[in-house]
Amino acid sequence: MKRRKISPERKALYYFGNAMMVVGGLLFASVFVTGMMNFGNFRDFDRRARNEGMRALAGMGLLIVGGVVSSIGAKGAAGSGLVLDPEKARQDVEPWSRMTGGVVSDALDEAGIDLSGRAGADELPFDEKLRRLHALFKDGILTAEEYEREKKELLDSN
Repeated sequence: MKRRKISPERKALYYFGNAMMVVGGLLFASVFVTGMMNFGNFRDFDRRARNEGMRALAGMGLLIVGGVVSSIGAKGAAGSGLVLDPEKARQDVEPWSRMTGGVVSDALDEAGIDLSGRAGADELPFDEKLRRLHALFKDGILTAEEYEREKKELLDSN
């Protein structure tokens, strides 16, 4: 299987986005922890409420922005929808699509299957043509005379 290299910049962006989400999650969760620790304590309530509200907003912001940055790192700019070039998107998403079964055209390319209509029987290697001709004779589709005639033509053409 053909393995693609993911650029170090994209890997760094992916991990940076994940780190942002972790920090955002911790900030957001800290609001609940401090709220429980100060339950029933109304001393300096206004200042604490503003502080916890800002931490909650910053945490949610970091979670969202980190998710976007991580997605761009994972799929590339084109794969995440920032660049609307289908070929660039296919290149960006290719390593991940391979993990989930692969892009159909990549799988066909790797298998050597050409669906463009250009590949015909004339493009088969000589030995494969000979094998197929013999298989037709063995299966009774060709008579002995037809087989010998076709085999002679094939040998003369090569």
